[in-house]
Amino acid sequence: MSAPTASIPVTGGWRDWRPWLRHLAGTWRTSLRFRTLALTLALTAFTILGAFVTMALAIQNDLFESRVDQVQTAVARAMASTQDTLSSAQTDGDSAALEDLMKATLTSMTRQAGTTMIAAVRVSNDPSVIAPQDRYQGGIQPEMISPGLRESVERDVEQRWWQSIGLPTDNGSERPGVVVGQQAVFPDVGAYEFYFAYDLDSEAQTLRFVQVTLWLVGTVLIILIGAISWVVLRTVTVPIARAAETSATLAAGDLGVRLPVRGDDEFATLGRSFNAMADSIESQIKELAELSLVQQRFVSDVSHELRTPLTTIRLASDMLNDQRDTFDATTARAAELLHAQVQRFEVLLTDLLEISRYDAGSVQLENEPTSLAHLAEDVIASMQQLADQHGTDVRLVAPGGYSPVDMDPRRVRRIVRNLLGNAIEHGEGRPIVVTVDSNQNAVALGVRDYGLGMSSADSERVFDRFWRADPSRKRTIGGTGLGLSIALGDARLHGGTLSVWSELGRGTNFVLTLPRQGGALGATSPIAVDPGDDGAALEELGLTQPIPIPHITTTPEGTA
Repeated sequence: MSAPTASIPVTGGWRDWRPWLRHLAGTWRTSLRFRTLALTLALTAFTILGAFVTMALAIQNDLFESRVDQVQTAVARAMASTQDTLSSAQTDGDSAALEDLMKATLTSMTRQAGTTMIAAVRVSNDPSVIAPQDRYQGGIQPEMISPGLRESVERDVEQRWWQSIGLPTDNGSERPGVVVGQQAVFPDVGAYEFYFAYDLDSEAQTLRFVQVTLWLVGTVLIILIGAISWVVLRTVTVPIARAAETSATLAAGDLGVRLPVRGDDEFATLGRSFNAMADSIESQIKELAELSLVQQRFVSDVSHELRTPLTTIRLASDMLNDQRDTFDATTARAAELLHAQVQRFEVLLTDLLEISRYDAGSVQLENEPTSLAHLAEDVIASMQQLADQHGTDVRLVAPGGYSPVDMDPRRVRRIVRNLLGNAIEHGEGRPIVVTVDSNQNAVALGVRDYGLGMSSADSERVFDRFWRADPSRKRTIGGTGLGLSIALGDARLHGGTLSVWSELGRGTNFVLTLPRQGGALGATSPIAVDPGDDGAALEELGLTQPIPIPHITTTPEGTA
């Protein structure tokens, strides 16, 4: 029983080549040395190939033309001598004498023309009992003489004609040759066509030797040029590669790295300039770091120092606010404003202290298993009164997110409160949808409002400190301008992300994504940041069209 055979897919070889081609393409993009060397070798090979092909063709033509000229000279000499002999011959119409004359003529032609391949063909087709028969000697065959050549020779008595032919060999192949034809007049019987065939195989061998020599010389030249180019490129690209690596290391934060400097050439000048630039950058960054540290310490110290007098002021404002009913109207209003601003000042100090902790890197998480969906329910319930004051309907959609996930519930609750508070503030009284969902890698919470929204430029700056898109709008729930910045810091502290989508007239969508068990986030969040075309959602919420966009002035001042 024969063993089974397996067929190999035709595409397998191509699939095996594709990684190699991808690697080659990557090397082409990333390696200046490889790209320059490849271009140099390709252009050199193309130039050498063009030069050698031109030389080979010129040598071939010269060899062929020289040989043809030599052959024609020999044939002309043989035919002139033959015609003189034929003109002086006396045959008296004797067929035997004519036959002997033909033999002597062919023998003389062989000696003078330098070839044994000679054919003699009578021009006239009229029957003759004395005319010598057509002769083919030395291996020349009638099929070697083309009808066109015969027609040309018959037409012109004095002119010689030649043609390239292929001479058969013993193994069935052909070798190059040439055949030359001319007429000669025999006495009493008329003109005969004489054809001389010459073998050009020696010239072909010479040409092959020249071509092989050219190819070998060209290959050696390409290898030598490639080696020279590699050495030259290495002397040029190694300092460039070292400068690129040093620049990358410097950009990565290692400010002490420097380029080695040798000699006084252009690369040495580049190295000294680079090192001077690195020294300047290092000193400036150190100065900025020291200033930042002083600033952080100042903010932290001032915030701590303000705590004590603020506590006293808050107690006094609380006392005055509690007794405002016993004051006259003006004093009561002043006590009420003082109480509100002291509360806002206290919130600002709290946020400043939190920001200073982030800047100092001293923030620590207090993780515990928490259900994000239940946390969202608690935050919505705690802010229901505020939503009612703005006439806003807050809806929770939670297809997932109920499983406990390790997180700092205080910080996540602060994020959700901030996002929901902003949505209520800017939602224009329209419904707000809070979505909680999860997948294998992460849990996510989205807060979608259908208010005025923001432009793309405003969306890029929405997490900046002390910034808001429209400072002319009245704030109804306070705010310090640090809420979203702190929320972004809390999200990153958990290893998560806080993303925003917004479009003028269509509202805003914030999405908080947190990893499960401190793992890595997946490629996509359980909740899409861009809601896409949510016309069906607008219909479900009772909203038929986006909000018309008023003229909005953008300024970096104000709060967010």
